[in-house]
Amino acid sequence: MELMTALNRLHGGKNIKLPYFIAQLSRYAVPKVLLRSRLEEILRDGEKRYDMDYVLDRVNYYNRLTGAERLSPTEATPLKEHKFRGRHSAYIFDSYQTTRFFDDSLRWQTYFGDGVFDLLHPTIIKARKIDRGGGGEAASGKGDNSVLLNLDRCRLDIRLHDKIPFTEKADRVIFRGSVKSSEQRRRFIETFRDNPRIDTADTRSGHSAQETGTAKQITLYAHLDSKFIMTFEGNDIASNIRWVMSTNSIAVMPRPRNESWFMEGRLRPGYHYIEVRDDYSDLEEKIDYYIAHPEQAQQIIDHANDFARQFYDSRRERFISLLVMKKYFEKTGQLSPTNR
Repeated sequence: MELMTALNRLHGGKNIKLPYFIAQLSRYAVPKVLLRSRLEEILRDGEKRYDMDYVLDRVNYYNRLTGAERLSPTEATPLKEHKFRGRHSAYIFDSYQTTRFFDDSLRWQTYFGDGVFDLLHPTIIKARKIDRGGGGEAASGKGDNSVLLNLDRCRLDIRLHDKIPFTEKADRVIFRGSVKSSEQRRRFIETFRDNPRIDTADTRSGHSAQETGTAKQITLYAHLDSKFIMTFEGNDIASNIRWVMSTNSIAVMPRPRNESWFMEGRLRPGYHYIEVRDDYSDLEEKIDYYIAHPEQAQQIIDHANDFARQFYDSRRERFISLLVMKKYFEKTGQLSPTNR
């Protein structure tokens, strides 16, 4: 772990793809028959966990199928066809970590890639819209065909080791990223690019990016000199929210509309992050407040770190993933349901 941390730091904070892909490919060498018996053992041992209520809460958060849903007769495919291909390889690897424990005859539907959709059939997907149930909190127990697994992990599951205390960071907001098709990011850069307190730039290259003001990409660790880091949703979720919440800087963003394995629907404004209006009109007011009240800023950092830390137990994460998939097969009528 210390070696990987050092390598990641040399890589600017991002995960290194080669060791990841080697590890994923090696899983194909393990005979599935061994994993089937191993699944029974994992599930049996899991029943003894002290935090089983927490585990089941997350399983039901990710998988809200009620049992009334059915797979598409034409689009569902058996797990035996779940094999490595060049396209969407990261999604295939990440989901295979879970599906390899189940019988090849079981069928599923997937969407591998960015985006959130209103799906007609139960589908394994990276992200979905947040259903706040009219009361501001993410709804639970409601049928939803978007079943979440932890996908695209090499890009999203990043932790940074931040040694700079909040009070020693610059009183500054930073954003670096590609504007591309994001109107939200474009509007932010155009609004604040001449503001000395807000370090923002489009990292695209080429003539089409000049109008927004461009700059070279910087490492993830270079962001940590600033007290505040802007977080924007792209085609679905905000890809930097996981690593920002592992640091001593504070995520600043409009209220998220989409969620993933990170359970963005359970993030609370003013508790886990600083919420700003969609037009950013209160941005400077908000950062001025937390600069003047560092003890409240530190509370947000502590809450954010605690929230991010719940995903660091790899054995528990695997167990939750297996239960999510098991429930998927149960609710689609392919496995006999258990008492959960």
